[in-house]
Amino acid sequence: MSKDTLFSEFSPVSKKEWKQKIQFDLKGADYNETLVWEALEGINVTPFYHKEDIANQASFKLPKIHNWTICERIYAGNSNQANTKAVSALAKGAHCLWFYKLSNTCNWSDLLTNINLATTTIHLEFDSFSDDLIENLILYTKDKKNSIYLHLDILGNLATTGNWKISKDEDHKRVADVLKKAAPIFTSILSVNVGNYQNAGANTIQQLAYAMAHVNEYLNHFSSIEKSIVFKVAIGGNYFFEISKLRALRWLFSSLVEAYDLPLTCEILAFPTNRNKTIYDYNVNMLRTTSESMAAVLGGANAVCNFRYDEIYNKDNEFGERIARNQLLLLKEESYFDDALFAAEGNYYIECLTKKFAEKALELFKQIEDSGGFLKQLNEGTLQRKIKESAVKEQQLFDEGKLIAIGTNKYQNSQDRMKDNLELYPFLKTDKRQTVIEPILPKRLAEEIEQKRLKDE
Repeated sequence: MSKDTLFSEFSPVSKKEWKQKIQFDLKGADYNETLVWEALEGINVTPFYHKEDIANQASFKLPKIHNWTICERIYAGNSNQANTKAVSALAKGAHCLWFYKLSNTCNWSDLLTNINLATTTIHLEFDSFSDDLIENLILYTKDKKNSIYLHLDILGNLATTGNWKISKDEDHKRVADVLKKAAPIFTSILSVNVGNYQNAGANTIQQLAYAMAHVNEYLNHFSSIEKSIVFKVAIGGNYFFEISKLRALRWLFSSLVEAYDLPLTCEILAFPTNRNKTIYDYNVNMLRTTSESMAAVLGGANAVCNFRYDEIYNKDNEFGERIARNQLLLLKEESYFDDALFAAEGNYYIECLTKKFAEKALELFKQIEDSGGFLKQLNEGTLQRKIKESAVKEQQLFDEGKLIAIGTNKYQNSQDRMKDNLELYPFLKTDKRQTVIEPILPKRLAEEIEQKRLKDE
């Protein structure tokens, strides 16, 4: 029997008919009060979606990314040790390397030896950088085909630390100099840290709007951006929202660069959020990072970097790193997520969420620009205040048990002990120091509960 013949036996069911059937089955209960819920983003989520919901509406298709890469994040305080870990990670399945905390003492020959720059994507995140450091990298990569991303993000540094690296004018001048020298050589120079907004408690629409306002500052200020900009995005636990968030991010960015008439591409480096991670019943973190990585792939991330299940309280360890890498390898090689890249396209729910997020984020972005732009609102503390307001709402849901973390605010194991297992301080640190602006600080939802449990052990 052909497909056409099979489906011709069933008459189409309209959205109205579906809703009538649901209301009948509710036996008098109110449809909106029972089944429609309002998300933190202020949008109503209905119990079902229909093709009528996306009929005649604008949509967004992902660019034809041939493959998503497994990325390994490596601390680069010591060039030789970082290189040893990097070479090992590549041999064990990683395709992409993210070196962080790079400083002016970095030796590029030590860091990048035995790494094929032509086939390995390299992300370089600087703690500090000098003209000599960049010049030496240019010299080292001379005549070498590469896919290197420098991740210069002076506004992201300001937002997270509260201070410029040196000063506003000097920071912009140094980035402009690097763009002039390095833009023709490397794949990307600039990045936008969206992850810090998510980890601090910003909702989805805020993350998207702040990301656009953030990158718009760069587009306004620098004239020599030629290829791509990297968005570092933390993926939260709301699976379908996160898929839609990444799709909306690409949609908004493509609209923004079209207005500038720039041929820039959007590169997404995605990783799990720390906001929903816990120190008690920590193995559940593996389930969280798995679903978050899946959302990153289906949302269209170029690279996915998984974090260890014990990231927040343990120092680097081989076991945790192996588990994190193998989670991605299982998705890629055994769960067919290489072939599922475009699986979310055409899904009524995701298409509707994507459009709502893009529309509301665009509206908020325009409000920010009308009020003077990202940097002005950051200096005035407006963005920090808005993120705090969102974080308080989310925290209240968590504290009331409406937002559940298994093993922490629901189904606690009273025998679980962690006081003697903490190698790192897992809570928000508030250093008393002078800053230019109030920094946007990440904070996990479970911190107050965990501190009380540790005290009671």
